[in-house]
Amino acid sequence: MSTDTFEKTNLGWQLSQLQQQVGEWSEYQFYRFQQSLPEWAPVSISPWLINLLKFLFWLVLALVIAWVGWRLWREFGHYVYSWLAGGRDASGSKAKVYSTDLSVGLWLERSQQFYRQGNYREACRCLYMAILQHLHDTSVVPHKPSRTDGEYLQLLRSIVTPMQPYETLITTHEQLCFGNTEILSENYQQCQQAYREIAQE
Repeated sequence: MSTDTFEKTNLGWQLSQLQQQVGEWSEYQFYRFQQSLPEWAPVSISPWLINLLKFLFWLVLALVIAWVGWRLWREFGHYVYSWLAGGRDASGSKAKVYSTDLSVGLWLERSQQFYRQGNYREACRCLYMAILQHLHDTSVVPHKPSRTDGEYLQLLRSIVTPMQPYETLITTHEQLCFGNTEILSENYQQCQQAYREIAQE
């Protein structure tokens, strides 16, 4: 049998090599530390303490990686949902999935930050999310992950007047999610004006 068919490396082997290297490095650092101490006092670090420190190191590393992964998912998970829904028709497609624990005020603050950076797409998207949060907070239209932009429009037509500000925000959201339309400063100004009209109701 040819040796070419054997796997040269794999993730498990690489991780065990990394763990071994980190273990050797930490033992070497402890050794250097011990060598610098005999002049003051004899210090010896027992093997169980070294093992405890190794365990704590890997535990902290795993927690940090889990926390970073969770934060990245909260920030960018909606792009995954958008990509998965990319082939669907805009009017029937699901509204962007975002973290729903942000207040209206935080969505507005994010919108202003993106606007100052010149990112009008995200600025308009945040205004849209502020309106959805406002509708949820006032119990007009509670959050429902499966609800599409088209369904929001249909529900709002039977509940609110005037309808124009909501149409402006929702159709802009459809364009930026599922169209190739460039979102300009003027679009943001229109969305911001629509938001002001809704907030004054």
